Amino acid sequence: MTAPVYKPRRSARSLFVDLRGLRYHLLAWGDASLVTPERPPLVLLHGWMDVAASFQFMVDALEAERYVIAADWRGFGLSEAGGSDSYWLPDYLGDLDTLLDHPELGLAGRSVDLLGHSMGGNVVMLYAGIRPERIRRLINLEGFGMPATVPEQAPKRYRQWLDELKEPARLKPYDSLADVAARLRKTNPLLPEDKAAWLAPHWSRQDESGQWQILGDPAHKRVNPQLYRVDEVLACWRQIAAPLLWVQGDRTEMEKWWGHRYPRSEFETRLAAVPKVERHVLSPAGHMLHHDQPEALARRLEGFLG
Repeated sequence: MTAPVYKPRRSARSLFVDLRGLRYHLLAWGDASLVTPERPPLVLLHGWMDVAASFQFMVDALEAERYVIAADWRGFGLSEAGGSDSYWLPDYLGDLDTLLDHPELGLAGRSVDLLGHSMGGNVVMLYAGIRPERIRRLINLEGFGMPATVPEQAPKRYRQWLDELKEPARLKPYDSLADVAARLRKTNPLLPEDKAAWLAPHWSRQDESGQWQILGDPAHKRVNPQLYRVDEVLACWRQIAAPLLWVQGDRTEMEKWWGHRYPRSEFETRLAAVPKVERHVLSPAGHMLHHDQPEALARRLEGFLG
């Protein structure tokens, strides 16, 4: 029996723009005619090994029409990878800054509401402290950051990176879209079957052999040779002027990712550096809370964005 497929409530337009020498793919709901001072553009940025279409369920759950743009980060979805053998956090910042100034999107010269999930949440937190004048409201969905590092870790990290460069990076292919959907549900058991079936062709592409390849550059799997410097991160977070909405799922367990290297108490200390924070926990929800509880998340967004 064929699995049911989710039917979007709002149609997204697929756009391609040039950003810093790369062909970037965007999804847009609504248009710039919907923008008012009280309802600026809402820009959405996905996490690692995800795509812009991941936000469709949340956008569908918003009650009011508004201008929303979601980007496939470089090397994800339909955005070009650029041929790099590694990915660097400053490049995401540069891409975001160029996106918000792009003359064709109706964002240039405006303040925006900015939302990021996971890796995207880490990027938007930094950006909101670097360019505070561009952000009216800031939303971070489970962008916890990374464990703190010390300079003594650098030699081992560089050696690991050099060793990984010697081996080709690969992602597992899948025989069918049903297998891709099953992979999505294995990672996130709370993802409904119809949403997994809809997301699978946005998350993968069929190659010449007939197999389905995940739309993510395998080079993203390589370790970043740059250490995560918490003092620099917090220096940016302290400059955030916009109110921040922090949202997490009640089933998220940081210990599964980092063990004792990054306890929850340390994250709370970091978050205290942000001047204005509103917190919410969604239940039941895991890391992909925009899949697990799109309606509840949309209500929180609307209350916060006003």
